[in-house]
Amino acid sequence: MEDRNISFLDYIGELEDPRIERGKLHSMADILFLTLVGVISGCEGWKDIEYYGKARLDVLKKYLPFENGVPSDDTLRRFFRALDPNEFSKIFVKWVSDLVASVRDNRDTDDARTVAIDGKVTKRSFDQGETEDKEPLYLVNAFATDVRMVLCQKKVEGKSNEITAIPQLLDLIDICGAIVTIDAIGTQKKIAQKIIDKKGDYLLNVKGNQGDLLEEIKTFFEIESESKYINIKHDTFSETEKGHGRIEIRTCTTTDQIGWLSKKNDWVSLKSIACIQSERLIGKNKTIEKRYYITSIPASAERILRAARSHWLIENSMHWVLDVCFNDDQSRIRKGNAPQNVATIKSLALNLLKRAQPLVDKYISIKCLRKLSCWQPSTLELIVNQI
Repeated sequence: MEDRNISFLDYIGELEDPRIERGKLHSMADILFLTLVGVISGCEGWKDIEYYGKARLDVLKKYLPFENGVPSDDTLRRFFRALDPNEFSKIFVKWVSDLVASVRDNRDTDDARTVAIDGKVTKRSFDQGETEDKEPLYLVNAFATDVRMVLCQKKVEGKSNEITAIPQLLDLIDICGAIVTIDAIGTQKKIAQKIIDKKGDYLLNVKGNQGDLLEEIKTFFEIESESKYINIKHDTFSETEKGHGRIEIRTCTTTDQIGWLSKKNDWVSLKSIACIQSERLIGKNKTIEKRYYITSIPASAERILRAARSHWLIENSMHWVLDVCFNDDQSRIRKGNAPQNVATIKSLALNLLKRAQPLVDKYISIKCLRKLSCWQPSTLELIVNQI
């Protein structure tokens, strides 16, 4: 199947320009395109982007006219402070939804669709001024682990409000046929219901915030493991990973025989429970950690272990990359709507860079690819041709 041309610039016509008509020296497309390409190429602030645009104006003009040259840093700053972040996010979601569908249509692999949901804070995106927000930007993110792409972001007022933000985020994305994985804070009955209503499946980590449920599941696995599950129908799958001077053995045990679970009927479509044991050997030191899950998928140990493992890709392939490769935690863009809008730009840039990685060199890091796009016009154009 041929790739469809999924151009982000085709989507921004739906976006309302926040500027008054007489104040428009540069088109909205020019501003968004310049900012996106600048972020892809390593820019971290408004002045960076202005200087970058002046240095690469010949490349930019291949795609857009830039009739009045490059927007100044003040123009960029004012525009992104005023732009409606919710509307901009909706445009991003539409674009990435079509892009992900196209990528999945052309994949050679048949990896299970898994959507990982987790929160991230941009630590320095706050202001101590009396009239400004004092809290840093906190976003709940949805990440398609099978294609390594950011699907959506939702701003929340602090970590405790993830519970209310997650259902709103789920309303924005297509999870039909996907396994949705969420850490313990999202292990809530209403969130499970929302996932099932949208024709997805859930794999939810059970910790102390669901104390009674945790105690029942933990006790069950402790007792049955001692007797080798002799009277319990169950499934077990193990995998071993070696690297970085350590050996890790992960074993998932799951069962659908949960009629004894007192809170079984509180969780919609609950089909099985699971225990994942991680045994780490570093030299002579050994540690064992156990995690417990409830899920709406059947008791397949391998499938559950794969889904649980893939959840950590949102940390390794998104949050870690934003912090280390985009210097996200050090960003001082903090006023008005700018932090949230720039977070969307970074997610857009990350998706494009990840898509370009195998075309440049499958071993190249995102950090190096950003540098290369700045140094080498051919690499920049390869990435920009996807926009």
